[in-house]
Amino acid sequence: MKVGVVVFPGTNCELDTKYAYEKLGAEVELIWHKETDLPNGLDLLVLPGGFSYGDYLRSGAIAKFSPIMNAVIKYAKNGGYTLGICNGFQILLELSLLPGAMKKNNNIHFISEYHYLEVINNENRFLRFFQKGDLINIPIAHGEGNYYIDENGFAKLEENEQILLKYCDENANESNPNGSVDSIAGICNKDKNIFGLMPHPERAIEDILGSKDGVKMLEGFFK
Repeated sequence: MKVGVVVFPGTNCELDTKYAYEKLGAEVELIWHKETDLPNGLDLLVLPGGFSYGDYLRSGAIAKFSPIMNAVIKYAKNGGYTLGICNGFQILLELSLLPGAMKKNNNIHFISEYHYLEVINNENRFLRFFQKGDLINIPIAHGEGNYYIDENGFAKLEENEQILLKYCDENANESNPNGSVDSIAGICNKDKNIFGLMPHPERAIEDILGSKDGVKMLEGFFK
């Protein structure tokens, strides 16, 4: 398993992601945003969390113009497995590799806490080790995690089983921390090779961190 992790100025979760995947036995290579080509033989490309370019203008708005992005777009559109976590999800939205957009949290405040998620669809590589309705408890940390999509786009997400995760409480009741449409926390593209979520599975891989629920998520991409 070979994983590439793209690094921008302001990225701060690249080492967490590298540690998590190496702990699971993968080979991980960090890719600086000024590179123009991806390493050969990647099984997974990750856009990690953080504040690329300081989130100036809006989250991910400048990162999408980085030199590496042509290679990222080509890799993803050719079927390569691509995972965007938090800021990485925001970048995938800016690139239109995933539908929708991000707004500021409804309460305007940065949120950093553990939060429960419900698995909505598991017919995909990312969540294949879960069952529909399973609850996952992993951290969220964002100020612009309020996912928005219009009614037509939302209908397509539902029709194609692209909604992966929704925010909830420990009893699977709706508990929306940021105002996202229908409490959506994670989605994928129609072809189910590009995935984005605001929560951080790479921060939930050891009991000492408070949860190991992120392990099965990251393991989903292993062959």
